[in-house]
Formats: sequence, C-alpha cells, structure tokens
Amino acid sequence: MPNKIKAPVKKIEKPIKVEEKIEEPEELKKKSSDPEQPVVPLPKGRKTPELLRGFRDILPDEQIYWEILREATKSMAETYSFDRIDFPILEKEELFIRTVGKQTDIVEKEIYGFEDKGGDKVVMRPEMTASAARAYINHGMLNLPQPVKFFYEGPNFRYDRPQAGRYRQFYQIGFEAFGSSEPIIDAQIIVMVYNLLKTIGLETNIRMNSIGTQDSRQAYKTELASYYRTKKNQICEDCKRRLLKNPMRLLDCKVEGCVAVKADAPQILDWLDEESKNHFMRILEFLDEAGVPYTLDPHLVRGLDYYNRTVFEIWTVNDEGERAQNAIGGGGRYDGLVELLGGREGTPGCGVALGMERIVLALKELKVQPTAKKVDVFFAQLGDSARRVGLKVFEDFRQSGISVREAFGKGSLKTQLELANKLGVLFTLILGQKEVLDGTIIVRDMESGAQEIVDASKIIQIMKKKLEIAKGLDTKR
Repeated sequence: MPNKIKAPVKKIEKPIKVEEKIEEPEELKKKSSDPEQPVVPLPKGRKTPELLRGFRDILPDEQIYWEILREATKSMAETYSFDRIDFPILEKEELFIRTVGKQTDIVEKEIYGFEDKGGDKVVMRPEMTASAARAYINHGMLNLPQPVKFFYEGPNFRYDRPQAGRYRQFYQIGFEAFGSSEPIIDAQIIVMVYNLLKTIGLETNIRMNSIGTQDSRQAYKTELASYYRTKKNQICEDCKRRLLKNPMRLLDCKVEGCVAVKADAPQILDWLDEESKNHFMRILEFLDEAGVPYTLDPHLVRGLDYYNRTVFEIWTVNDEGERAQNAIGGGGRYDGLVELLGGREGTPGCGVALGMERIVLALKELKVQPTAKKVDVFFAQLGDSARRVGLKVFEDFRQSGISVREAFGKGSLKTQLELANKLGVLFTLILGQKEVLDGTIIVRDMESGAQEIVDASKIIQIMKKKLEIAKGLDTKR
C-alpha cells in the first residue's frame, strides 16, 4: 500500500456532490451554465467582412493536427542536424523571376506583386527555396562547414485556383541542404520526410525521376517538342504556349487530355548523361537499403526551372478522392541555383517542401486520430474572491511543471467539471469563497469521485505526491 500523504488533510468520508458543498454567489445562480450570448445585429446597410477567396482561418479544433506536424518536424530536424531559419514574406520580384522561371505559371499567373512606396517591385513569396538560396549567399554561409542544412515553416502566396487542400495562402515545411553534391544528401532528405510522415500516421510512396543536367536536357527538349507538335490538337491552350516557350513544362500539366498525351511522350531517362545516371542509381540504392518505397516516374519534372538531376514527389498510399490529384510534397536537386543568384560557382543544393494543408487533409481523410497532450489537473473556481486567489494558485502550478488547465471565464461549477471530464484529468481542484476564507482547497479524484479538503498553502506538494502515486498505480496496471 502507498504511504499516506503527510500534508494535513481533512477527509470527506462520503463522496459528496460538489454543488451541495459549495454555495455559488447569488449573481452566478441567476445565470444558466454557459448561456448563449445574444447576437447583436449590425446596423442596417453593413455587412460582416468575409474572407478573401482562397484564404481561410485555421480554427482551434484543427490546431492539434498542425501542432503534431510542427513538433514532429522539429524533432526530425534536430535529429538530422537541420537548423531553423525564417524568411521575410516580402521579397524582391527579381528573386523569383530569376530562379522560379519567367515562363512558369507561378511567375506569369500566380504571383501577388506590387510596387512599394520606394519604387521597388516586391512580391509575397510564392515558395521558399529561392529565399533559402538568397539567405545562404547574403549571410556568407558558403564560408561555414558544408553542407549547410536548415529547415523552415510558414505561409506562401499564389493566386491559384482554390481547391481541397490548396489555398492562395498556403503553409509549407521545407528542408534545404547547400554545399554537397553527394547522392547521400538527396537520399537523406527523402528518408527523413518519409519517416516524418510515417511518424504522424501517413504511409507514403516516393515518385522518383532524374532530369539530368541543363546540357543533357537540350537534346531531350528537342525530341519532346517534336512529339508534342504531332499532338498539338489534343493539348490545352496553356500547353500550346508551353510548347513554344518551355517544353519541359508540358510534362507538368494536370489537364486530363494532356495527361493522356504525356503517357506516350519520350522519357528523359533515355537521354541522361552518365554522371546523372550514376548519381540517380546511387540514390535509389540508398533508398532500397533504408526500406523507403518508391516508384520510378519517367515523366516527373516538377514545376520550377531551377531543378536538375534528382526530382521527386511524395504521395500518400492509396490516394483517392480529392487527394488523388495532389502530391503532399516534392523536391529535388538545384545545383545551379546559388550561382544563378550571384553566389559561388558550382555550389550544389538539394531540398524538399511539404504542403501542410494537404498533410492535414490526408490525416483527416484517413481518420488518423491525433492524441492530445495529457492534462493532470483542472482548476475550478467560484466567485470573484476565488478567482483573485486562483490566478496565483494556477500560476504556481504552471511554474511547478504540473500540467494544469482552467476555465476562469466560466462561472458555473457544473460546466467547469464537464470540461475537466472532457480533458480526462486525474484531479480537479475546487476553490470557492468558503475555501478562500478557510485557506483550503477541495481536491476531487475524477475517477472515484472521492474528495478531500487540504491546506491551500501546501497544495503543490500534496498534488505532486498524489500524481506520483496515481501514475505509479496506472503504470503497474
């Protein structure tokens, strides 16, 4: 049998109803528990402001999915030695024209850009790899031990057609590594994101391809354009434009008719230089050894101009419904990006970006149930004097490291106890006006319903002992 708590307590022999023990103040008795507040109508002629199309609020009941993803990302990044970096939302327009590509859909159709008061052309960043390369150059990171590895998380903006999991303000997690051309870096990033997603409950498959170097792509582009010219009457208007300006973008089109034409298009693997072939084969060997499932996709090119050699996308297993048209992430190698921005010639780079909205959508559709953090103690109070004292007591608990929650904005004890039950706490502390005068607090065991009155000045020590005993018994079971 566990030792009894030595702090002075006065046991209540018979479990009682809390409502019988504590008198609620008169002003609280007049109110129902959690009454609905009346909606105050707006003056005539005024409308409630609404969200812009393609934008959304991420509400509190959805945040648990986001927090789980953020925490798993931080843990994985620390394990693989990726350091956190944050970029400004506004960047110079030139950064993305030079890197993403002037003839890409992002630059031509989707950028949120304007001229600021100083006359600079600025944009709200549409992606963050270009920002990562700029930061690498601006802060002299080429002088640090290589590779330099960092991760980030935040919003990007594209004037795109909204659909499930795709918004005009969208959030991404990214991992970038600069300064190494070794295939192990490509493989490490892929293995890392595969295991990150597996950790939070998503089984994925990696679609892999290599698009070689800029030189080896030239002959392939000629062959690809020749093939598509014979199918010109079967492709969309955007692809007809791409055929003239940037044939590689033809393979990235998602229009149904264009997807059918792509099926018989020439495959870039047949045009790779030997060095790119060897680089790609070594990556696949690393993935085989790590047990990461992948599929070769000879028509995968990604949608940004700065990629070379490795390109890949991450798809959830058994994609269906809204998710069938959208990868949840993608990346690859961009060995010319730093040089393109004025950095050291030949600086290699490799990275990946994950769409946070798409991951959350996949978790919901697959009915992955996130586990909320365990709360040990709930603090309930009644009346103004209890609230005044309660603020100090609650802060003492927080500082002591005991997991505690409250509902100071609620006056009804019944409502507070219902919330405590919902949180699954082990104990609820109840402080009423009588307890304030007596210098005591009621401790309620939420499993048994038993209650006791204890010395308020020793409540931290008492609860630490109670929690130690309760958790010890739970472990033995």
